[in-house]
Amino acid sequence: MIIRQRPRHPIPSSEITPKSVFEDRRRVLKTLGFGGLAATMPLWLPDQAAAAWRPAEGKALSGAPHPKYNAQVLGQEPASFEVVSTYNNFYEFGTGKGDPADNAGNFKTTPWTIKVEGAVEKPGTYDIDDLIKAEDIEDRVYRFRCVEAWSMVVPWLGVPLAKVIQRLNPTSKAKYVYFETVFDPDQMPGQRRPYLEWPYKEGLRMDEAMNPLTLLAVGVHGQVMPNQNGAPIRLIVPWKYGFKSIKSIVLMRFVEKEPPTSWSTANGREYGFYSNVNPNVSHPRWSQATEKKIGLNNIFGLPIRQPTLMFNGYEDEVASLYTGMDLKKFF
Repeated sequence: MIIRQRPRHPIPSSEITPKSVFEDRRRVLKTLGFGGLAATMPLWLPDQAAAAWRPAEGKALSGAPHPKYNAQVLGQEPASFEVVSTYNNFYEFGTGKGDPADNAGNFKTTPWTIKVEGAVEKPGTYDIDDLIKAEDIEDRVYRFRCVEAWSMVVPWLGVPLAKVIQRLNPTSKAKYVYFETVFDPDQMPGQRRPYLEWPYKEGLRMDEAMNPLTLLAVGVHGQVMPNQNGAPIRLIVPWKYGFKSIKSIVLMRFVEKEPPTSWSTANGREYGFYSNVNPNVSHPRWSQATEKKIGLNNIFGLPIRQPTLMFNGYEDEVASLYTGMDLKKFF
């Protein structure tokens, strides 16, 4: 019997950021094909082909609605398309909010492989179809909170990271998971500039990676992941600031010690390894007590500000991960 519990901070349907936030009207989503399937059959499916999930060009991507993290889009008040369709951070394509949509249209994501290495029993280079199984894809509606004190609500499509990790069988030495974004300056103009040390790097403690909330996302709003939002596969960790949700992943490494991450390497005083959403710990240059709600404006046409929730509203699910930790020190 499945017991369905109401989340502590349920997401009203009016908060769900409209689909137009994530669609790029200047291009048609490219097909994500099946390159490399025969050469990299998944080790956990020795006698059968991996279930193909990537749709043909122009078709939708679907997943099973999650009973707890799902809400119908009803009665929402969408922001203007011009604002929300360009409001995204992806420094590999530039530092402006509109740069990813402007510069990522021709980014090629086929074929796409992910290298798995380190303290794991099934290392190798896997085609994305081998890691993501069609029957595992879920439709989940999550809050998304940027460290810049703005937020939105997003319906993602993806697979729990824990399912992928379990199939790869990490060893007892695996205490953290380290991720890297693809490094391709020819396609990613932002990587030609030293904004950060490229490629982009992120990491999670193993218990964070295995938490049921953590998602490997391959779509959004019923569509294959748009290039500007991290195609073809990205991480979603909804209780952490958005920069922890690394995009366009090509490497997973299981390690024993805390790995370096891009923003903490660039400025460790302002960006910690954990980067949990916390209204009680301000950024050195601004407060995190409130957030600007992208997609919802007041009667004066200005974005609504609302109080920031501890762990972005997922306190019940993740607070136990940090029992006994000083969250001001381990920010």
